[in-house]
Amino acid sequence: MKKDDLIAPGHRTCAGCGPAIATRMMLRATGKNVVLCHATGCMEVTTTQYPTTAWKVPWIHVLFENANSVASGVREALDAQGKEDVHVIAFGGDGGMADIGLRAMSGLFERGHNILVVIYDNEAYMNTGIQRSGSTPWQAATTTTPAGKVSKGKEQWKKDMIAIAVAHHVPYAATASIAFPFDLEKKIKKALSIKGPKFIQIHTPCPVGWYYSSEKTVEVAKLAVDSKMWALYEVENGVKKLTYKPKETPVADYMKLQKRFRHLSEEDIKEYQKRVDENFDKMFDGRQ
Repeated sequence: MKKDDLIAPGHRTCAGCGPAIATRMMLRATGKNVVLCHATGCMEVTTTQYPTTAWKVPWIHVLFENANSVASGVREALDAQGKEDVHVIAFGGDGGMADIGLRAMSGLFERGHNILVVIYDNEAYMNTGIQRSGSTPWQAATTTTPAGKVSKGKEQWKKDMIAIAVAHHVPYAATASIAFPFDLEKKIKKALSIKGPKFIQIHTPCPVGWYYSSEKTVEVAKLAVDSKMWALYEVENGVKKLTYKPKETPVADYMKLQKRFRHLSEEDIKEYQKRVDENFDKMFDGRQ
């Protein structure tokens, strides 16, 4: 952890920003030999307000929908110059990558480009006003899925992006969390060592959109994993492996720190716990 940071301090992310932590960790794993193609989002608008930049590596800002397409072009250009050793990363939040940019990501995977796709997942469109995304958890309150007398927040379960990546037969896909930095770094390095399209989704809590005190970001991230709200695993050539055994922390302990779940009753949380347990067991055949 004594490596130089490749994103400079003094940028404009919020206090306790999960994506900023993820970005620092990711770049420590990649080193300087990398080109980032970055979709519009929180980390883009806060790090490159004209005429400044916080990035110490080659970095390109593109639209919500086409970071993966631009990364594909960058990869082809580097290969044409004989620079196959330069890593290319398509990078963005869940809104720009899991929703708006999903079609371009699918194309990247299907074509087989030697690119790592990384999503920093703060579970909503935080950059534009905390609107729900496909990655927002079930029953979480957002500005477009407000909780009230006729609604309990988002009605749909969180989108399974790893399953979508694996369905494209990518050689490597994994989840990570800012609360487990060595696991995250290991997975980034492993992905970059594999030729072909790779995918990593990093869970990155957001104090502004999740409504918790900013010093608790890493605590919230760890509770997400230990409560099985976010599983740490990898899928290499179709073989799934759990990389961290959760501690069976109650879902209620994770939720109580976040106001986006404060509208849920004890019965609601019991039902939530049941569904989380069932989903985890289904994903891992009951193995822990």
